[in-house]
Amino acid sequence: MRVLITGATGLIGQEIVKLCHQQDIKVSYLTTRKSQISKEENYKGFYWNPKTLDIDTNCFTDVDTIIHLAAAPISKRWTPCYKKEILKSRTESTKLLVNNLKGESHHIKQVISASAIGVYPDSITNYYDENYKTKKISFLSKVVCDWEHEVDAFKTLGITVSKIRIGLVLSDKGGALQELVKPVNYGLGAAFGSGKQWQSWVHVHDLAQLFLYVLKYRLEGVYNAVSPNPVTNNELVKTIASIQEKPLFLPNIPKAVMKLVLGKMHTILYESQRVSSKKIEDKGFYFKFHHLEPALSDLL
Repeated sequence: MRVLITGATGLIGQEIVKLCHQQDIKVSYLTTRKSQISKEENYKGFYWNPKTLDIDTNCFTDVDTIIHLAAAPISKRWTPCYKKEILKSRTESTKLLVNNLKGESHHIKQVISASAIGVYPDSITNYYDENYKTKKISFLSKVVCDWEHEVDAFKTLGITVSKIRIGLVLSDKGGALQELVKPVNYGLGAAFGSGKQWQSWVHVHDLAQLFLYVLKYRLEGVYNAVSPNPVTNNELVKTIASIQEKPLFLPNIPKAVMKLVLGKMHTILYESQRVSSKKIEDKGFYFKFHHLEPALSDLL
């Protein structure tokens, strides 16, 4: 088996590549940096540039499945220009793949695309599953809806489509967790807003395993990639402080403060999404890290 991965050098991509190699799955990958192109049999690089619509179509050779992760990070300040970049990096890269498979002879049976739980509305009380009818009520929900719509175009080519809505990814190699740990280590840790907002999180190892599980069993449709036990922001920060053996005495950080610091992207710290993992569990997937404390202990 050979998979083609976009975003292979990112936080999630690296973990998926590692698991693929452990399971003797060969990897081809697309990169915008020609200096990162490898020619190894089990790790072949190919050039693409979605902004200029360039792609080396040899990347599709012998590929059974595409794992589509490439996207601009949402953790940068949301200027009007960067908001366009967030959206276009997802939709335009997807269109480029679809358009270059049209009319071409290929062996691709499935596309597994990253998505995000940001599609669900901000709510302290709701408990969202994949049946929720998505609406474009916020910037992130618009991005995810448009992204998933473009991914559905693979169906017109007779390719099975799977969409993985990813929660807060916990990793020891970067991402949100490392940013949360820094102030705690300086004794400056604090929850955001009321602290009651839900954080639907997932350990990066479980996330990578979930992608390969969907690949192995050719699961179709939308799946939430979150642990079975979401926590409040209060609990998340307290657990980090406890594991790091650091005090936690500062008052919660008001929304107005972070709006001054971060601009419009401050909303990702204060929005609440309690999301269900039952659908993927009912398909037989088991989360190794289903509770927060063991997950954080493993990473920190």
